[in-house]
Amino acid sequence: MLYTVMEWVAAAAGLLNVYLLIRQSIWSWSAGLVQVFLYIFIFYHNALYSDVILHIIYVILNIYGWYRWYKGQGGATPELAVSLLSNRTRMGYILGILAGFLIWGTIMKRTTQADFMYADAFILAASLCAQYLLAEKKLENWILWISVDVVAIILYFYKKLYVTSGLYGVFLVLCIIGFISWRSAMKKQLSTDSTLSYI
Repeated sequence: MLYTVMEWVAAAAGLLNVYLLIRQSIWSWSAGLVQVFLYIFIFYHNALYSDVILHIIYVILNIYGWYRWYKGQGGATPELAVSLLSNRTRMGYILGILAGFLIWGTIMKRTTQADFMYADAFILAASLCAQYLLAEKKLENWILWISVDVVAIILYFYKKLYVTSGLYGVFLVLCIIGFISWRSAMKKQLSTDSTLSYI
């Protein structure tokens, strides 16, 4: 009963978090912290240990994101602008995620009794990159979140975490909206600020 209530509260905080992220509101990070703290306990209870580790790291990344958005770009452009990764950097992230989830999945398979270790490991590796890119306001974060959401919907449904699986279904829709919204904002920024560059 306790974990069911926690799951509903975490789901509500998660929805608020993504809604505020789409609007590029700095308060999204506070809702995100509530969500990740609750999911640490929920995933531990369900033996999804990669997710436990992921959400512990999320705490740190949410604090970093909050600071990064508050600090902004500094100078004449205080608000942190939406931007793209360079092709080379983007490929580095893809290879890093591939290597990370294969290595971590193998470690979890050999050393723990974790369920669905490779799917769980993919969620961990891709989510860490997505969360960091989110903090840096890189448009690609939404593409990574979409891939995470698809895997998470299936995984959590099989684990009978139906509220969480449904939540990630809503996340999937919101991430598509977020991608479209941020891409539009980036185009407007690029049309008015020629100093923005790829990193």
